[in-house]
Amino acid sequence: MIDSERYVSAVVYKGGEVLAEVVRSGFVEGLHRGSLVLVDGRGDIAYAAGDPDGPVFPRSANKPLQAVGMLRAGLPLPAPADLAIAAASHWGEPFHVARVRRILLNAGLTETDLACPRELPVDAASRNAVLAVGGGATRLLMNCSGKHATMLATCVAAGWSTGDYLDFGHPLQKEIARTVTDLIDEPIAASGVDGCGAPLFAFSLTALARSFLGLVEAAPGTHERAVADAMRANPEQVAGTRGHDTRFMRAVPGMLSKVGAEGVWAMAIPGVGALALKIDDGARRAALPVTVAGLARLGVVNEALEKAGESILYGRGVPVGAIRATLP
Repeated sequence: MIDSERYVSAVVYKGGEVLAEVVRSGFVEGLHRGSLVLVDGRGDIAYAAGDPDGPVFPRSANKPLQAVGMLRAGLPLPAPADLAIAAASHWGEPFHVARVRRILLNAGLTETDLACPRELPVDAASRNAVLAVGGGATRLLMNCSGKHATMLATCVAAGWSTGDYLDFGHPLQKEIARTVTDLIDEPIAASGVDGCGAPLFAFSLTALARSFLGLVEAAPGTHERAVADAMRANPEQVAGTRGHDTRFMRAVPGMLSKVGAEGVWAMAIPGVGALALKIDDGARRAALPVTVAGLARLGVVNEALEKAGESILYGRGVPVGAIRATLP
């Protein structure tokens, strides 16, 4: 039974403003609205649009914070790449599947202990390979299986039950909630269930940006810095060989980047600042150019970044337009 009270908040997200326009053959055929906040290296707001203080579900952009919570609860990880996949939305490539399976094996668990949904790989080549041999959707292939495997490993290390590890009242989820509250430095506005079945917390884009900045600016040896360093050193574990986070972290040295569903994105660069974004209609195609434009306002510009942020429109297979940011 779902507790409907978990979905009620006195503070609501008011919606954003136009952040991008869809331009085809020189004609503006559509608009994307959303909210954006940029903070400088001190965490002060450098630019904001829309409603950066209204609560949103950060979706998978919440994963780095959840990973910190797992470390605080006693998660033992033998390699930084394991910590990176704990905060990942992986693509189900063979190296992802092998790593998640190994995390489970080291904890004395199997795929049957996972409570995430069954899915096929996000990566097209990996998905086709699974189907070609008669395979189908599994929990291990689901893009959040790394987070779920490490949640289970944390429970085993702490001596907690594993069958109910996704319950809001479970000791693991209580510790993650405490950690998220600590890292965002504001109250959680609402809680709900993410697409993978894990508890999810709503808070402002401003808090999300500052929490990411806190991860990259944390002192070496802290749990916060461990998560940031693991993700930055292993971007392919976070988002596969071709994912947006992988391309952005490769394009900007030192960047921490994590996308979330429904058009959410957060990133931070030590000594520079951080960005948090929500496109109201959830379109990733709009998030790409808006993110590049936001980073430019922080002084982060390079050719690789601009290439990673392209969102091109085609007609008969030929480029005829693009989604372009409208930030002043």
